Amino acid sequence: MAMKAYSAEFKADAVALYLSDPSHTFEGIGKDLGVSRETLRTWVRAERKRTGAPAAELRASGAARPASRAGGVSSESVLEEENRQLKAQIRKLETEREILRRAAKYFGRGDELVSSHFQFVDDHCDTFPVKWLCQILEVSRSGFYRWRAAAPARDARTSADEELAARIRAIHDDSDGTYGAPRVTAELRDAGIEVNHKRVERVMRVKGIVGLHLRKPVRTTIPAPDAAPVPDLVRRDFTASAPNTRYVGDITYLPVGDGEFMYLATVLDLGSRRLAGWSIADHMRTELVTDALRAAAACRGAAGLDGSIFHSDNGAQYASAEFAELCCELGVTRSRGAVGTSADNAAAESLNATLKRETLKGRKRWNSAGEARAAVFRWITRYNTRRRHSTLGQICPVEFEQRSATLATAA
Repeated sequence: MAMKAYSAEFKADAVALYLSDPSHTFEGIGKDLGVSRETLRTWVRAERKRTGAPAAELRASGAARPASRAGGVSSESVLEEENRQLKAQIRKLETEREILRRAAKYFGRGDELVSSHFQFVDDHCDTFPVKWLCQILEVSRSGFYRWRAAAPARDARTSADEELAARIRAIHDDSDGTYGAPRVTAELRDAGIEVNHKRVERVMRVKGIVGLHLRKPVRTTIPAPDAAPVPDLVRRDFTASAPNTRYVGDITYLPVGDGEFMYLATVLDLGSRRLAGWSIADHMRTELVTDALRAAAACRGAAGLDGSIFHSDNGAQYASAEFAELCCELGVTRSRGAVGTSADNAAAESLNATLKRETLKGRKRWNSAGEARAAVFRWITRYNTRRRHSTLGQICPVEFEQRSATLATAA
């Protein structure tokens, strides 16, 4: 691997950090910064040569400092050098924090954790030393290089899985969608393909190929057979540059009475965290989610939701032709996460959890549907107009939108 070109500022900060404490060693500081001990030693020698100060004086003073005419060191120079050392340490900590912030996006993809760590190191090794990245993420450097070397083998497995998935889908379709993993495995083996049933289960799970179960769940809304796939435009980035640009929605249960349920559909603005639209009913038909979306459009006034993105899970209501037609009518672009992955709609899930926690307050259910409706209405009103939100700098969504509008007008 080619040696990295370190900036002059990086070298100066590294030398200052080494010289800031007589107990520091080339090995220890080099390990912290992701450089070899000999490289650090060379930089320190260059600093000694530049200043003309002996090594003992440099380590005793804590850094390379120019001597005064009388041979002493001024207090101003000492303070300046200490300040430079502190700034160097602060920059190092800030860089590590930035690395961890970037890495957080990799750890939410649903991949294996170690693979996500290694992928992050591979994507950023041209910006930061591999050794430093591995230390921050607490992974083995040798393990990373083994993972990188195994990339061709992983690509080959992926290609083989794609070929197997095509065969599985053909068998599944030929069985009118009834065969599960055991019968698909048997069909493959009869065709002369030696394959483990666990691999068949994994490929079917990843590709969303499901056999017919004896107790098929009842679905109140069936999506159109010719409905086009909807991409994930959010990809777990639950932020927005401005209000009324990106929304998320979900349906949640509201337990009432003796084993009964009401259902709440929500439309949350990711820019201001405002609950722009919502609907409560005693059913889960498509009109539950369309009513919530229409309420959000009415909340936004003349412009409505035109040009915005609405993200949801793959519930039958959101996959229905009726909901697609409403989105087209309102100028909304649909977005959906992966099947069976709640993390792809975490912002909406979190809102539902917060609502139930703060309204039920430890109880298992409301006494009646009327009590549940009133409690939810009161909470949503308070949430939008009074409840402080940490993501918004501890102000409520409505106030945040007002400030955003004021700033936009001033600009």
